[in-house]
Amino acid sequence: MGFRRMGWHDLLWIVRLFVLMQLVHVVFSWGKHGHYAVCKIAEGYLTEDAMATVKELLPDYANGELASVCSWPDDIKWYYHWYWTSPLHYVDTPNFKCNYKYGRDCYDSAGRRNNCVTGAIFNYTKQLFSAYQGYNPNLKYNLTEALIFLAHYMADVHQPLHVGFTGDLGGSILKVRWYRRKTNLHHVWDTLIIDTAVKTFYGSDLSTMVRAIQRNITDAWSSDISSWNYCRHHNRVCPNLYAAESVRLACNFAYKNATPGSILEDDYFLSRLPVVEKRLAQGGIRLAALLNRLFNFEVKIGQSL
Repeated sequence: MGFRRMGWHDLLWIVRLFVLMQLVHVVFSWGKHGHYAVCKIAEGYLTEDAMATVKELLPDYANGELASVCSWPDDIKWYYHWYWTSPLHYVDTPNFKCNYKYGRDCYDSAGRRNNCVTGAIFNYTKQLFSAYQGYNPNLKYNLTEALIFLAHYMADVHQPLHVGFTGDLGGSILKVRWYRRKTNLHHVWDTLIIDTAVKTFYGSDLSTMVRAIQRNITDAWSSDISSWNYCRHHNRVCPNLYAAESVRLACNFAYKNATPGSILEDDYFLSRLPVVEKRLAQGGIRLAALLNRLFNFEVKIGQSL
């Protein structure tokens, strides 16, 4: 049998595979468990107006549950139509600086400014605000997509290695072992710490982990909620603050004692799990506060009087 002629679909697949290999570090994101947890926590703190609007915007298959679709941006980002969203899941920072600056850091691999996770949060916040608070009602946006992207990126910016170092692509080319498993540091923080915790402490039930985090929000972290929600100058959203927190945590916890070839076991897991759980909580609380501000119809009524 001779070789068949390579068709357009074959070429397209090869191109996509090549791009995947070149930009492998953006494959990762809080895993499905992390995104579900952030959005499920947020649902519990939505006002009546915000919850009603969220349910109105969600696609029918979500059955009124924001958490069920919060991983969608990860599911679609490698499709040709959605490839432009790939850089919006992270923002890389200079190696070992342990700080973040929007003007210095928020650009994609082609040098396009504002194409990063913090820029995306500003953009989708503006879209929803324009539609629901009358800032510029003539602009036409897909508000369902805006809501889901915003919820997803609000979670991503709270994952410390989504604001990691440029040199190792946010830890995604920093090879380590998680117990006996070969992996990379980024995947440890996206998925493996959460998965290991769910199996070890929560009876392999993610909902049990989410409820435990919710109890901590009510009890141990209750006095911190107001500071988590604080935005300077009464801004609607403060992703630059969240990114600055993440890169400090990346330096102090994610990268610490995680050199290439390291074997990360109980000491690393047990000391980093509280950081991960608090970031999930902060992401959920801040997402809820943002949606409550965007979908506060008392504000819109007051502005129209």
